[in-house]
Amino acid sequence: MANCHDLFVEFDSSQIQLTKDRRKKLLASRDSLNERIKTYYKENKLDDVELTCVEQGSFVTDVIVNPIPVEERGETKLKYDLDYGVYFVGNQNATERKSIETYHDLIYEAVKDQTGQVVRKNTCLRVVYSDGHHIDLPIYYKQGTIPELAHKKDGWIQSDPVGFVNWFNEIAKINPQLKRLVRYMKAWCDNKTSSTKMPSGLIVTILTSNNAKYNTRDDIAMRDTLEAISAYFKSVGVRCERPTTPIGEDLFHDYSQTEKDYFVEQLDNLIISAKQAIEEPNQKDACLKWQKHFGDRFPCHLAKDEVEGAKVYSAPAIITSDAKSA
Repeated sequence: MANCHDLFVEFDSSQIQLTKDRRKKLLASRDSLNERIKTYYKENKLDDVELTCVEQGSFVTDVIVNPIPVEERGETKLKYDLDYGVYFVGNQNATERKSIETYHDLIYEAVKDQTGQVVRKNTCLRVVYSDGHHIDLPIYYKQGTIPELAHKKDGWIQSDPVGFVNWFNEIAKINPQLKRLVRYMKAWCDNKTSSTKMPSGLIVTILTSNNAKYNTRDDIAMRDTLEAISAYFKSVGVRCERPTTPIGEDLFHDYSQTEKDYFVEQLDNLIISAKQAIEEPNQKDACLKWQKHFGDRFPCHLAKDEVEGAKVYSAPAIITSDAKSA
């Protein structure tokens, strides 16, 4: 059996982990926005409501991945992001608070001049930068222990992204391999070029965390985790329940049947290739089966084009006419 563990580790460390320069860009953008928001709020403070900002999402859990470059209007963009939650903290219940639009408008006014491109979404403000990276600013009100997301369409919704970060980090603390498995899964999803959408990073993270099968080899762990996700779907259907508030929410609820079927089909195809790769005796051939799904970033140029475990013999001795070795 070909062992591709080292190729997976190289794929993770040199290709899909977010680079230091991009991390610095995200943090610099975050810090600048933090300063703008805090300064603006000092001058436009709401009565008896404090404001704090909290980093959350895949950047904090360290499963953020390097983006695959995309072309937009003749320019190459690198789409990677950071979630930076804006929390209004007070003692007002939903009926006593300002309107949700008031909170969104306040933060918009604070950051609108940061880049010249601020997208108003139902759950957040998205500040987009020229190279394609962006900072999402979801807005919450916190009264008590569970924050409520200020959703412009659906109203106040209980949501606890910090609780999710803690949930994931507790699992990853016990099994550090989990972070690599999640990054592999996200990189696989990112490599799909079909117009049919693949699951969100949050769904991928939860499915992988709940079904992870650990092994000293990342290729075997990947195969076994994929099979466990497939078995889960066959048992309960294509669903993914949120493990933290709002607990039990099915994150596939707004996915069409076509999108669900497409994901299952791609999952099954990857499982077939994973099994073949692990049974393949030649590492180069095994690597190409993985690369078919992960794309050219998967480092097959480092794979050995030889049968693993095969003995290598030196050239046979040359026998001279007097029957003595040369």
